Amino acid sequence: SVDCSFSRGVCDWKQDADDDFDWNPADRDRGDGYYMAVPAFVGHKNDMGRLKLLLTDLKPKSSYCLIFSYRLAGEKVGKLRVFLANKKTAPVWEESKGKDEKWRTGKIEIFQGAETTNSVTFESERGKGKTGEIGVDNVILISGLCPED
Repeated sequence: SVDCSFSRGVCDWKQDADDDFDWNPADRDRGDGYYMAVPAFVGHKNDMGRLKLLLTDLKPKSSYCLIFSYRLAGEKVGKLRVFLANKKTAPVWEESKGKDEKWRTGKIEIFQGAETTNSVTFESERGKGKTGEIGVDNVILISGLCPED
């Protein structure tokens, strides 16, 4: 498995230069490192911020599971979407409201077929809310199918 978390991970993360705002590091409550977040007050409604994970060494014709923690805290905070590079048009995962401010786990299967997925993009869309944030943390890539809960 590959640890892509932000404070000590080995993965290559890039801010998208063509979006409306950047994701920023935010300190974890426990004080052990940081996660990436977009505060609710950044930008204007429907603005986008994209954070891209570059995947360089995935083997073709094999499957992987991307596991990550996410949080949508605050009313009308916006949307969090995940796109795979070879399926640009539609998100493979999307969440638009948190029931509470707890961290949850997201899982995405990545199948390396004829086309290789060479990046995963986390996209935050600004909502109408003025408080809260969208956060992503503990991004891990494991070989094989995603484990059941």
